Amino acid sequence: MRDVPVVTIDGPSGSGKGTVSRAAAKALGWALLDSGALYRLVALAGRRSGLDLGDEPGLARLARSLDIRFGSTPSGAEIVLLGGQEVTRDIRTESAGNDASKVAALPAVRQALLERQRRFAAPPGLVADGRDMGTVVFPDARVKIFLTASALERAERRYKQLKEKGVAATLAALSREIAERDRRDIERTASPLVASEDAVLLDSTGMSIDAVVERVLSIVRERIRPGQV
Repeated sequence: MRDVPVVTIDGPSGSGKGTVSRAAAKALGWALLDSGALYRLVALAGRRSGLDLGDEPGLARLARSLDIRFGSTPSGAEIVLLGGQEVTRDIRTESAGNDASKVAALPAVRQALLERQRRFAAPPGLVADGRDMGTVVFPDARVKIFLTASALERAERRYKQLKEKGVAATLAALSREIAERDRRDIERTASPLVASEDAVLLDSTGMSIDAVVERVLSIVRERIRPGQV
């Protein structure tokens, strides 16, 4: 659907791209693709099926056949279903994120999810959040943004989120995990984390979420015809 406007927001773990993408999609009235959730779901399904997370052929087959549903409660809270079972909280843990990073490094799994991700593009538009949205999944996107922040700030943000949820964590451990995920995402051979040449680089260090969202919306309005925003 080449006529459907797509905004891609890529960036490393903890950059705030998920929160920003969700807020931007809501403000625009567009659909949202949380590509990271797909990899988390593949990893979770793999664990539950007894697959090793290095079993590339097995995980690719699983990725092609997964029964996944995304929805929301009347209050707007996220709901994710895997095989008809709610797994919203299961895929948002730190361990799920680390598993997803390992699974996402497998080329066959990325290929298996490619068309599923592209099918999210539907009128009136799509905001796609991930690490290769602007480079691989939607290379013709109207607007591409690469969102980042300092490693320290990303660790502090995640630490605050976990504390608010009552989850025990240490800043030092989170910093190590973020550094490891950055290394894995950047060095992988399939769709490595890199900013598209035509992406707008946006460093959110020291910025509030509201300020980042407003900047993103401003970029979208500058680049997409008024009737499509």
